[in-house]
Amino acid sequence: MKVRKELNDCLFMQKTNGIQRQPVHEEMKQYSDICSGDMEAVRRRLHETAGRLSRQLSENPVRNVQYHLAINASAIAAACVQNGMGQDEAYTLADIYIRKADRCREYEALLELMQEMQEDFTERMQEIRKQHVISLHVRKCIDYIYEHLGADLTVNALAAYCGLHPSYLSKLFYSETGVHLKAFVLNAKIDTAQNLLKYSGLSYLDISVSLGFSSQSSFIYAFRRITGTTPKRFREDKGMPDGGGGTC
Repeated sequence: MKVRKELNDCLFMQKTNGIQRQPVHEEMKQYSDICSGDMEAVRRRLHETAGRLSRQLSENPVRNVQYHLAINASAIAAACVQNGMGQDEAYTLADIYIRKADRCREYEALLELMQEMQEDFTERMQEIRKQHVISLHVRKCIDYIYEHLGADLTVNALAAYCGLHPSYLSKLFYSETGVHLKAFVLNAKIDTAQNLLKYSGLSYLDISVSLGFSSQSSFIYAFRRITGTTPKRFREDKGMPDGGGGTC
């Protein structure tokens, strides 16, 4: 009740100035499009609402977008968790974009970052929707891989977790995904490494350790084999400062 007068004043000014909030059903449709992996619908809506923010959260234009992105990221993450994305993956991805926004001081760049974030979540949900057709064992295996990238992810370890014979799990995984289990694990690690290189200041050594590589040199070798470039060059190409930890 302490802000009653301020609330009434704001409501009056909004009505006087013809300010209209985004209807709740449209906001829910936004989340629905992302969770269903409908990239075309997401991009169409982003184009139609380009530069338009439904709330004034700060009188500073840059800070206003930063706040919008933070709220949007958390809401999208929650919606994606309810629709099959792992909780750790969803909220960590949201946190990455929020930290990226916190470092950004350019209005247009923040709007582009918000668009990138929504497209990133949408693309990941596309993959999850595709994976929903696979068996419970393979789904369980994939979830474990993404949530424990620094752990022992050998075929034997994954088979023990899933309660299957290693040979059977390998054949089942390949038959349902079209990718060999060892290759899937490596690709998941390198995909995560690219996000860490782009959106964090972690050193190359810290990244290699967190993703379970036996050494920094083995991380560099695997990264170059999958991406065609080194972690150092990748980070430089993305305009990020060198995280240190040796030459890569």
